[in-house]
Amino acid sequence: MWHFVKHFVTVTRHRHTVIRHCAKAGILWQGLFHDLSKYSPSEFIPGARYYLGDRSPTEAERRANGYSAAWMHHKGRNKHHFEYWSDYSLKTRRIESVEMPLKYVKEMFCDRVAAGKTYLGKNYTNDNPINYFLGGQAKNIMHPKTAELLQEWLLMLQREGEEKTFAHIRSLKQSDI
Repeated sequence: MWHFVKHFVTVTRHRHTVIRHCAKAGILWQGLFHDLSKYSPSEFIPGARYYLGDRSPTEAERRANGYSAAWMHHKGRNKHHFEYWSDYSLKTRRIESVEMPLKYVKEMFCDRVAAGKTYLGKNYTNDNPINYFLGGQAKNIMHPKTAELLQEWLLMLQREGEEKTFAHIRSLKQSDI
């Protein structure tokens, strides 16, 4: 029962942080709808069952089952995840990453910063999001232009802080990239 409550609190705290970040990034409407699928039974029940507290419960679900059904449900419904943006390429005859529209890269940035704050709490610094990004494989899987843009913003966050970074992101329009 406690995992149910703790998972609800974690998901909700994360969502509210993303909403604040999306407002700063100029995409409040997206923030208001961010991650609502996490409250669906397909995602919430496994999230509570495999609750870890300091990282995504999908990691524990993968260890238990060899895959995460909650993650597959989530990534297929939330366009701020780069995994959503893949399709069969007629040229290569393989599944390839697709460049993300700017508004979803903005939301992905907000999501990643909020995740660091949610899971690291008072230990969070503006170094955490870029270090997590550079230490993982996402940059090698997402479309190169999407990865480049996200990395640019994460480095800006690290070097110049939130206020300047969110102001920069807010100022960008799809035609600017």
